[in-house]
Amino acid sequence: MSSTGDDTAVGGLCAMHLPRTARTVTDLPRVGRFPAVQPGQPAIERLAPTSELIGYRGPTACAAAGITYRQLDYWARTGLLEPSVRSAYPATSQRLYSFRDVLLLKIVKRLLDAGVSLQNIRVAVAHLQAAEQGDLAGMTLMCDGATVYECTTPQQVVDLLKGGQGVFGIAVGAVWRELELTLGRLHAERTDTGETLVGHDPSDELAQRRNRAV
Repeated sequence: MSSTGDDTAVGGLCAMHLPRTARTVTDLPRVGRFPAVQPGQPAIERLAPTSELIGYRGPTACAAAGITYRQLDYWARTGLLEPSVRSAYPATSQRLYSFRDVLLLKIVKRLLDAGVSLQNIRVAVAHLQAAEQGDLAGMTLMCDGATVYECTTPQQVVDLLKGGQGVFGIAVGAVWRELELTLGRLHAERTDTGETLVGHDPSDELAQRRNRAV
């Protein structure tokens, strides 16, 4: 049976510790761009997976974040992480997640795997949702099992390690880059037109070329 992450671990309420120093924002390269037109039409526009015009349905979000659909559904119904683009209401609609939503889903999964309680994760998610998207790239989350700390400079990470507090770390920028590559290979949906965008997987294209050559 798949876990929904509803178990409560030992530890106090999570406190996201905000640094007093200015945040470091890292400019990330744009990769895995989606065509904004159907195959065979002129590629007049290309959108990155991080674009606000791009949304991801539940199965795609699950595949990219490494979670089950049961977990996705449970977290949405309990308010841990709801889709910001489109909810499942009315019942005829499908949930649609933004890039930022899927990024947080992936981070939640890693925190759960590290043994962080759902109560602590809720606080961390609320903090990450309130942050500017550009600031997420420069964050490192450190966790000692009871508390989640936000670090925006290498020195803050070192200070936590010296104090014996930070035993598990998530470099949000690295997760961002990994997710951008993954989503570039998966299907998406334009939020303005509802158009289905087919992901581009270089390995599939190579296989097709080899098959044509046979």
